[in-house]
Amino acid sequence: MIASAIGFAAVFVLVLLRLPIAFAMGLVGMIGLVYETSYRASISMVSRLIIDTSQDYGLSVIPLFILMGLFVNKGGISRELYQVSNAFLGHFRGGLAMATIVACGGFAAICGSSLATAATMSKVAMPEMRKYGYVDSLSTASIAAGGTLGILIPPSVILVIYGLLTETSIGALFIAGIVPGALGILLYLCAVRFSVAMNPEAGPAGPRATWGERLRALNHVWSVLALFALVIGGLYGVLDFWPIHLAFSPTEAAGMGAAGAFLIAWARGGLSWRGLREVLEETTLTSASLFSVLIGAWIFSNFVNLAGLPEGLLATVTALDLGPWVVMGLILVIYIALGCIFESMSMLLLTVPIFFPLVTSLGFDPVWFGIIVVVVTEISLITPPVGLNVFVLKGVVGDVSTGTIFRGVTPFWLVDILRLILLLIFPALVLFLPGQM
Repeated sequence: MIASAIGFAAVFVLVLLRLPIAFAMGLVGMIGLVYETSYRASISMVSRLIIDTSQDYGLSVIPLFILMGLFVNKGGISRELYQVSNAFLGHFRGGLAMATIVACGGFAAICGSSLATAATMSKVAMPEMRKYGYVDSLSTASIAAGGTLGILIPPSVILVIYGLLTETSIGALFIAGIVPGALGILLYLCAVRFSVAMNPEAGPAGPRATWGERLRALNHVWSVLALFALVIGGLYGVLDFWPIHLAFSPTEAAGMGAAGAFLIAWARGGLSWRGLREVLEETTLTSASLFSVLIGAWIFSNFVNLAGLPEGLLATVTALDLGPWVVMGLILVIYIALGCIFESMSMLLLTVPIFFPLVTSLGFDPVWFGIIVVVVTEISLITPPVGLNVFVLKGVVGDVSTGTIFRGVTPFWLVDILRLILLLIFPALVLFLPGQM
């Protein structure tokens, strides 16, 4: 326990000194393994871990879903999703902000990354909201909050990594994220309505689209619906009937999604040879970054497990006679606090190997806990002082201060807390759909 505590403190210090989290966890984990075993044994263990990770077939789902999202972006689908949402919602007060959130949800369904969703939708939605006189706090907050949906609505890279870390069904995690994701969209729409109720000038109503314009806008998003149906339908065996018989594993679903997104981008004329090279380069860089963090986290996790932290936590909880929900509450407080320091992926990789054995030993469902972790991670993406989505948005927009964005995002943060409470009180919101599989 003491060695583990020292290890965590060392990781925090190195991160605050701006050492990349992958190297901080890997370095501390390596030194800890040497302390717990020997230099020769630790070198052998780390070498085998790196080789096994790089050769793990299941991990190929990560670059494939990243590739799928980038191809979708090249195909211009994000703009069309926004146009459809705007056609149905833009005439309401705050309607453009609500259209942004709905478009973020649609883009998240084929992207899987919160940062990519926020960065992409900011380029599409921000100019329109400024055109109609929306205040920057509401405009940027709706994009930052809507972008968080990218890690919950399937397919989600962070759910894939949680599933691999905990050996939980990725398919069950994906379908479990649908209802909480839809609930998140609904509550964000309520947050927009609250914001414009408090300040009617924050989000003026736009022109009302005719039904003909709405139907024409819908005609442009058939490819999004087809791609989502292909990936999700094949993953859950919905398409496994004569004469189609399409049923995919998660990796196969990611491959089919990437291939479908490539065909859509190519058919729309958005994929030149230069664009293809840019997509492949960005996929490689992003995947390499994720794999580096993953390897560093597993090295650190091996050290923590050898040092006996999971067993020590369980023994402490047993000795203190804390109830399961008290323990869960403490874990969630820790997650929200860590979210103010770490970015979401690093936080997940650092904590799940520690908390998961404790949580399952207390009788909590691993699928439910995975969704709860992702929802808390979503909250951390818009929580000061880090709020990674806020800083990504600041980098794209440029002329809006982070303080303005954080002020605007407060109602969205509050409804996120409400959603978390609802999922804690009513686990069936998470577990109903997986139970039908």
